Amino acid sequence: MAGRTAALAVAALGLMGLGVVARLRWPDSAPALDCPPEAVRMGPDGIATCGDGLAPSGAQALALGRRLDLNTATSEELALLPGVGPSLARRLVEAREEGGGFESWEQVDAVPGVGAAKLQTLQAATALGAPSDAGPVW
Repeated sequence: MAGRTAALAVAALGLMGLGVVARLRWPDSAPALDCPPEAVRMGPDGIATCGDGLAPSGAQALALGRRLDLNTATSEELALLPGVGPSLARRLVEAREEGGGFESWEQVDAVPGVGAAKLQTLQAATALGAPSDAGPVW
């Protein structure tokens, strides 16, 4: 029995040591690209690069931690936001089209289904006009 306990202790210590090594080698928070967020482009293979390529789509921009323009985002892109869903995204797009675009957050708040919590989510993940990329969304 003592041999079995010792073997388990050695295995546990080995796993703990492996965890420490993995934690020390874990990726840091430094950006993966050497360009500002607004200069990130998507190559034909779907990989983000600096330089040539297309501007990221709504879903790609969200994955890169960038804000969406609430006045140009599609309902599919808006539905990707936490707590928004397809029906609220559709109502947002309809209200935007009927009013000629959102000029204030009060107009967004007036859309049925947008309450205080969803308004905060929209303010964090979107901008009224071209986003400034002043930092990560989340």
